[in-house]
Amino acid sequence: MARKPNYSFERNQRAKAKAAKREAKRQAKLATKVETEDAAAADATEDSSSDAPSASNTQANDD
Repeated sequence: MARKPNYSFERNQRAKAKAAKREAKRQAKLATKVETEDAAAADATEDSSSDAPSASNTQANDD
């Protein structure tokens, strides 16, 4: 004998699975965004430090 279907339960399970998948996708997207921003900030820091004169360059210019 086949079981009696519980449509509301099955629908709620599908909705939960869909919400969990959507949340996982959102978290992955957020993590990627944070990594990209961190990399951009690190690049900006490296660029600004390379433009500044080093100590050896300033001493050579004083002579």
